[in-house]
Amino acid sequence: MNDLVRMSAREIAQAIRNKEISSRDITEACIQKIEAVNPKLNAVVQPCYERALEQAVAADQTVAHGDALGALHGVPFTMKDSIETEGLTCVCGTEGRKNFVPKQDAVLVKRLRDAGAILLGKTNVPEICMAFESDNVVFGKTNNPYNINKSSGGSSGGEAAIIAACGSPFGLGSDAGGSIRFPSHACGIAGLKPTTARLPRTGHYIPPGGALGPLWQIGPMARTAKDLAYLFPLLLGDDPGDPAIVPMPYLDGRSVEIRKLKIAYYTDNGVVTPTQETQQTVKSAAECFAQLGAEVIEARPACFGREADIWLDLCGVDGGELLKQVLQQSGTKNFAPIMQRLLDICQTRKRDANGFHHLLFEWQQFKQSVYEFMQGYDLIVCPTCATSALDHGVSYNDDVFPGFSYTIAYNLSGLPGAVVRGGESKDGLPIGVQLIAKPWREDVALAAAIALEEATGGWKAPTGV
Repeated sequence: MNDLVRMSAREIAQAIRNKEISSRDITEACIQKIEAVNPKLNAVVQPCYERALEQAVAADQTVAHGDALGALHGVPFTMKDSIETEGLTCVCGTEGRKNFVPKQDAVLVKRLRDAGAILLGKTNVPEICMAFESDNVVFGKTNNPYNINKSSGGSSGGEAAIIAACGSPFGLGSDAGGSIRFPSHACGIAGLKPTTARLPRTGHYIPPGGALGPLWQIGPMARTAKDLAYLFPLLLGDDPGDPAIVPMPYLDGRSVEIRKLKIAYYTDNGVVTPTQETQQTVKSAAECFAQLGAEVIEARPACFGREADIWLDLCGVDGGELLKQVLQQSGTKNFAPIMQRLLDICQTRKRDANGFHHLLFEWQQFKQSVYEFMQGYDLIVCPTCATSALDHGVSYNDDVFPGFSYTIAYNLSGLPGAVVRGGESKDGLPIGVQLIAKPWREDVALAAAIALEEATGGWKAPTGV
């Protein structure tokens, strides 16, 4: 079983196509692995194994008949429980939605199914995805596969944990402040936050739109950066349900030459100094790119300093009224402690209309400053967070939250960013390196992630589960 479940999505698809394994084989192996590790992790909160096995049998029949196969034909996957899946609850970690069953798939789920992928189940998130850890009153907390006393991160924490633990080869996350990249870092996998306005968010809860809509995107998560590059083109395309999406062309990362890139790197953003292991991991990544022939310069955008505060100000500009409204409309009466902590923070950040106008202007100035910096570089190499995986329940602590400024900076600016494991802490927790590219140049971020993964070995199987 271990050999099967450690295969990448791309390898699984090829093996099914070549009749080396069956879809039923890999689907059963993933189900067995989930059942083995989930009691410790609490990552998969809504399984659909019977349906998955039925679809796997049908997928094998299609192969036997010699019919045309999609790029993910017969490949199992999991899905973050904020993204709607037909016939399965989409709880999004909040009490009032625990019985909500969508009637159709989210647009990106449909694209994966159209490519032949088979859903195994839904994975845990914080309440309405608003935390850097995955804990809620409906399903409880998700643990890190490298140390079950630590958090797997959030908000795509269940997804990162089960992928790292080999229960699923890939899935989707969403990212408004680091919710793909931080769990990928904490769990030692690869993740991609695309450029703002790249992929449709139709069928996500909370839905797209509003003043804060440009903060977030949906993107793929997998054990390897090569899988991200394989999956990403399958997700592309606009959708009328999300009119903010721009149908920009996508360039093939295989044409990117690392030796021709000009790269900026920094180990400290001036807000929070990372751990020594984190700094060394980033330095080693920069050295790796230099050895591959790239021009590497230590530099960072001059605007850094208030990004974490800008993000909290945007969330709390109305004193938390929008968050309360979302929860009330969901029918939620009992909040998770981490949600109550956010609401308390929002109370202290309330502004009037003039204050909101100035905040939006500050956000735009920050974005403009980062864009100007990127005129001189093809790629930024930097930490994903100031620390490795965190304890449970601390992500909104005053001494912890500023450490997320490393990812928040690129939600505010809207740039695409990939994370891939580059090292580990002294206690064996993964450390991810963040790779930021120019707008619409996910191909550059992914090419760099693949190169770094090949140099460092990338994902390593956890031994704690």
